[in-house]
Amino acid sequence: MGASVLVGSVGGLALAGAFLLATHFGVSSTRLRPLLVDRIGVNAYLSLYSLVSAVAFAWLVAAYGGVPYVKLWDWAPWQGWAPLLLMPVALLLVIGGLTVRSPTSVGQEKALHTAEPARGLLRVTRHPFLWGVTIWAAAHLPPNGDVGSLIFFGTLGALGLVGAMLIDGKRRAALGLDWERFEESTSFVPFAAVVRGQQSLARAAAEFGLIRLAAVAVLYGLILHLHPVLFGVPAIPR
Repeated sequence: MGASVLVGSVGGLALAGAFLLATHFGVSSTRLRPLLVDRIGVNAYLSLYSLVSAVAFAWLVAAYGGVPYVKLWDWAPWQGWAPLLLMPVALLLVIGGLTVRSPTSVGQEKALHTAEPARGLLRVTRHPFLWGVTIWAAAHLPPNGDVGSLIFFGTLGALGLVGAMLIDGKRRAALGLDWERFEESTSFVPFAAVVRGQQSLARAAAEFGLIRLAAVAVLYGLILHLHPVLFGVPAIPR
């Protein structure tokens, strides 16, 4: 493959990653969002935002699939264990974040007015879903030591981590004392509030429940089984 084609494909992936980040950080976290909401309404904005985000993610995946392998570091057997060990944690956080009423989510700010706004895995971190995405991305970097994977997983990791930081800033400015009460009852970094004694890991586990835990186990098993079919490589290191 010629150098110009290689540079073009890597550049296309970088552009797709930049576009994905721009659709999130350059719209939802700037003054452009209220301007669009005022112009087209909140429901139309959310629908359009979801569509653009889906297109941006699809572009990133397609661009990643078209990038040739350019090695950055050598493979070592230990690298394959990073996703194997960290993916259960990522799945716990993702499912815990998607299935709990959270003040960090659009339209769920009323949860701040409950007696305990931090429930379930919100006791572990107030951004379980985004931390799950970040851990998932970080776990896949060691065994994928190439340029394309660095851009792809790095983009998704930044999307989760920076997105969580920006949400905190927006909610703090918009929701005032109610948000401060919630923020003080949990933590940004996973398990920090538990270590400080502000939250109980036992209560978080009890509120997470056996049904969600079973869902995590089933999903993890499916990923292990289908990984070679979906992604062309085994999930378990050999």
